[in-house]
Amino acid sequence: MKLAVTAPDRLVVRTAPVADPGDLVSRLPHPSALAWIRHGEGIVGWGEAARITLPGGEDRFTTAAALLRELFGAADIDDPVALPGTGPVAFGGFAFDPKSPDSVLIIPRRVLGRRDGRAWLTTIGDDADPLSLVHEPQPPTGLTWGQGAMPAHAWADTVATAVQRIRGGALGKVVLARDLTVHADAPIDARVLLRRLADRFPGCYTFSCAGLVGATPELLIRRTGGDIESLVLAGTTARGDTPAADHDRAQRLFSSAKDREEHRYAADMVRDALTPLCADLHVPTQPELLTLPNLHHLASPLRGHLAADRSVLDVVAALHPTPAVCGTPTDTAMDLIRELEGMDRGRYAGPVGWVDARGDGEWGIALRCAQLDGTRARLFAGCGIVADSDPAAELAEAQTKFRAMQYALQG
Repeated sequence: MKLAVTAPDRLVVRTAPVADPGDLVSRLPHPSALAWIRHGEGIVGWGEAARITLPGGEDRFTTAAALLRELFGAADIDDPVALPGTGPVAFGGFAFDPKSPDSVLIIPRRVLGRRDGRAWLTTIGDDADPLSLVHEPQPPTGLTWGQGAMPAHAWADTVATAVQRIRGGALGKVVLARDLTVHADAPIDARVLLRRLADRFPGCYTFSCAGLVGATPELLIRRTGGDIESLVLAGTTARGDTPAADHDRAQRLFSSAKDREEHRYAADMVRDALTPLCADLHVPTQPELLTLPNLHHLASPLRGHLAADRSVLDVVAALHPTPAVCGTPTDTAMDLIRELEGMDRGRYAGPVGWVDARGDGEWGIALRCAQLDGTRARLFAGCGIVADSDPAAELAEAQTKFRAMQYALQG
């Protein structure tokens, strides 16, 4: 795939304050939805004013940032609201593997947003009636499930192989992913999945971009002016069936040497990547528990202030891939993933989010997600493998992680 930019000579962008639009997902007029929502706030978009398709390469983030600076710099922008996410916005998703040609940025013709009690509508071009509902969302029907690239027992064997490599000293951690496929009777409407995910996982970042739909708990980076935030997640257990069992599971996770080690790898790498970019950086000394409707995670929130004016995409370039989705050392883990997984992840476990003309933006790691392609969806789940990992337990964890998207599809 070659670099491709589809855009007019000049974007004419108008942002205006609007009355509270209510539920953002319900405002999406057709299935080709763009979205980034948490606790009911965020932005949704539709239509396509411009698209940047990026080939593989280690420089794909800096290339994207440069192309957007050129495109936004030439635009005619009227933005009296002047909040993060106003003016022209690019929604994007980047391939996990730099060798994969599956990275894209889309600048929608319409963006509807809400933040801190203020709402706005951004328009590019002159389409009439931008909020009209073109297609009523219809839930998927006639779902037929398939194995994906590798059956469960074979994937457990790959985990055992990875554990042997780790114990042999080749690397400290690797994250292995697997996929499932499902076919429906009719093209799958991303808005139905967004609705179910946003309602069930309000504390996660519910996203949609170029067919990749999900709800990730992991904030890779948020840039607001010079301030940045990141949330590192590594170490996971399913919720218990009773309050007592749930408490016990959470405490076992918090005290687990295996999960603590997995988390330390991820948190140390993010700290090391952000430190050269920041004038100051706060890193917690130990993780905290993050509890979601279906899972407990070990979490470390990091906050800092950039030492220079950098786009959020410049910071993404410094961070991806983290040990939370790849492993450590990074190059060794990436090579082992290519050897063992037997599939191309596409944009699963890659950065997903948005960036505006000021360089502000929010980017998560594309977890708990599915890639939609007409009547077909491909679901992904991954697990961090260290020396003490048990293949059966990792397979069970992957099955648990699939459930969010299985719910989104099945209801």
